[in-house]
Amino acid sequence: MSGSLGRAAAALLRWGRGAGGGGLRGAGVRAAGSGGGGRAEQLDTLVKKDKVVVFLKGTPEQPQCGFSNAVVQILRLHGVRDYAAYNVLDDPELRQGIKDYSNWPTIPQVYLNGEFVGGCDILLQMHQNGDLVEELKKLGIRSALLDEKKDPDSK
Repeated sequence: MSGSLGRAAAALLRWGRGAGGGGLRGAGVRAAGSGGGGRAEQLDTLVKKDKVVVFLKGTPEQPQCGFSNAVVQILRLHGVRDYAAYNVLDDPELRQGIKDYSNWPTIPQVYLNGEFVGGCDILLQMHQNGDLVEELKKLGIRSALLDEKKDPDSK
């Protein structure tokens, strides 16, 4: 696990495994059929298929959970539009399977480049401390927040 990603995950583990949630779908977000069936091989394929993968409650357009909504909003803030979103409410086997796969008890779950990042709490922490900008950069994704940080009054 990369440095900042590992630190964020370790921090949440020390806090006692955070809460989970769902998401909103923006342009470019692919709502994927569950198809996981709870099997590790299929889940491994799903999490590695796209640079950014989110398992959530509901869809990005209609999250069924505040934590899922928060994850989607954080991704939107960073301008991440091209990611796969899997609605765990559509398939109980997918819902339990992804928890078993990651050894993480809650939804949402975020994967970057096939690597488990965590849930809402970790993504929020990474957003707040700047680690998410760096992790997105490693994926070739430029955070939209980098453009907004420029002070329009400075010349």
